[in-house]
This record gives sequence, C-alpha cells and structure tokens, in this order.
Amino acid sequence: MHFAMDLHDSLDQQAYGRIDHRGAEPPRLTPTQMKVLHCVHSGLLNKQIAYELGMAEATVKVHMTALMRKLNVRNRTQAAIAARNLGWLRPTLSRVAD
Repeated sequence: MHFAMDLHDSLDQQAYGRIDHRGAEPPRLTPTQMKVLHCVHSGLLNKQIAYELGMAEATVKVHMTALMRKLNVRNRTQAAIAARNLGWLRPTLSRVAD
C-alpha cells in the first residue's frame, strides 16, 4: 500500500498531467464528461464505463478524447491526475499510519 501511494505521489509531482491554471479558468466539462472522468479515476475500462453509464463504448471513447483535449493530457492516467490536481476528484488511496 505504501508503494502504491509513493508511486502515486511521485507521478503526481511530475510535470505531465499537471495543469497550471493560475490566472486562467479551468476547463469546463459537461456533466457526462465528469461522470466518465470519475469512472476513469476509479480505474474502470472504457467497456466498464459504457456499461456503468448506459452508453456505447464508442461514445465513451469520444468523451475520453474530449476530456484529454480539454485537460491537455495524453492518456487517462494523466487525465485522472489533472482532475485531482484541479480539485475535481478526491484521492482514492489513503495512507495507513505506520
């Protein structure tokens, strides 16, 4: 568990996936895009997201493409990290006291 959090923190501190919106408005996402983003953050695959949200897998892919473009990231992991950095999502892992 500690390894996962350390890795997560390490990735979080790297430049990719981090968006600097100081002085700029964060991108606006549609309610459906936010639902897809929450599912991605939970670790679901496109097929699972499609089932969960009652849409076609191709529609999920369209939303993912739009999300990544708006967040200026290259993959779903970076999208989840960027959304968390913007305060849209809470971390899913919690630290265990030593």
